Amino acid sequence: MENKTTIKHPSIAVSAIPLLVLITMLALTIKLFGGDAIAGGSQLSLLTASAVCATIAIVGYKCSWQQLEDAFVANMRSATPAIIILLLIGAIAGTWMASGVIPTLIYYGLKILSPSIFLPASCIICAIVSLLTGSSWTTIATIGVALMGIGDAMGFSEGWIAGAIISGAYFGDKISVMSDTTVLASSTSEVPIFSHIKYMLSTTSISLFIAVVVFSIVSFTATPEATVDILAIEQALQATFNLSPWLLLVPVFTGLLIAKRLPAIITLFASALMAAIAMLLFQPQIIQEIAPESSSLSSIYAIIQCATSETAIETGNAQLNDLVATSGMGGMMDTIWLIICAMCFGGVMYGSGMLTAISQIFLRIAHRTVSVVSSTVCSGIFFNLTTGDQYISIILTSNLFRQLYDDRGLERKLLSRSVEDAATVTSVLIPWNSCGMAQSTVLGVATLTYLPYCIFNLVSPLVSILVAAIGYNIKKRENDA
Repeated sequence: MENKTTIKHPSIAVSAIPLLVLITMLALTIKLFGGDAIAGGSQLSLLTASAVCATIAIVGYKCSWQQLEDAFVANMRSATPAIIILLLIGAIAGTWMASGVIPTLIYYGLKILSPSIFLPASCIICAIVSLLTGSSWTTIATIGVALMGIGDAMGFSEGWIAGAIISGAYFGDKISVMSDTTVLASSTSEVPIFSHIKYMLSTTSISLFIAVVVFSIVSFTATPEATVDILAIEQALQATFNLSPWLLLVPVFTGLLIAKRLPAIITLFASALMAAIAMLLFQPQIIQEIAPESSSLSSIYAIIQCATSETAIETGNAQLNDLVATSGMGGMMDTIWLIICAMCFGGVMYGSGMLTAISQIFLRIAHRTVSVVSSTVCSGIFFNLTTGDQYISIILTSNLFRQLYDDRGLERKLLSRSVEDAATVTSVLIPWNSCGMAQSTVLGVATLTYLPYCIFNLVSPLVSILVAAIGYNIKKRENDA
């Protein structure tokens, strides 16, 4: 009798209630606080929606608290590496800046790049670096930050700069054999990774081409309104930092570690350490400025300060002062707080069965090939919105649709491609998703500010559906080798 009164999954209508609460509260929070919503309002919205979900599940559907807690803990376990990586990226941001690495990249970038090619060049540079490293996060936190400074000095809007950087970084991440999301999408769909990458090129290359064309048109036709003279920026950089080509060994060293396929946490820690050593060798004047008093421990104090806390360096140029100011690990705490709250919401939604109930909507409309792909794409975006994590989105979407693709006689690599075209690239467009929060924090640009300009990320899901509608290179399943 007890089993009959226990409903495994709530109805779709009931499952939508926490989502509606979240959307309403987030919209209100963003309206009230704008870009400062990440400082507490968004976290409260996620926790409130989590409480609503838990209350409905426990009171209305006899779901145990332990079941919800286990789901939350599992979510947090998957997010732990991302949190540590975020802290290390904060350390890199501080040490790469104070050591002169990023100022050197900006200085030479201003010499080489011109406004007429800046946006497409930024997209292509980030695509190449991300392809070689397999990490959009590392690319954006290093080369991306430098390009933000160059574009800002040239007078481009921060939305366009961030959009070009993110577009390129996520293209490279998506088709790199060293990318964790690429490996995850292929493995969960049970497709050989090289078959997966080769098959993705038919949609990914089109999306990148569209993005580069758009960025080229904007760069060629725009008249950036530089707020300061670029020459003044270059002179201020030279006067403040000891710029040297030798400092470029730090990003080269980082690239070599990534090429060795060392774990991201080890690579980022080693990169921050290398930058700290470069700071000791090349920037003694910066150490004197940061340390409160001269002593034998000044260097250690300056390194710890740059890696962990807010650091302001006086350059004599107001705009450059803002650019070279960093927050270290401490600047990542709002983002980490938000990730924890997002994992809580995703966990209770999954543990209560509400995500499973809502996902049935996609399965009901998937009949023809184009509707199967469309449903997969929409599901990937939906899970990004609701779970706040691209890895969870990839796993859930692959598991949800794998049997359906088999039943329709479709190749598994169509599934893995559709998952990446949606779950991987759209995660960075969602303010409360771990990717959206991370890149917004690293680049210093609000997610909703750069969202309209991430051409590659916006176009990829649409191209995936369009290619499926045309039927290009879609065959009945034989094998995925």
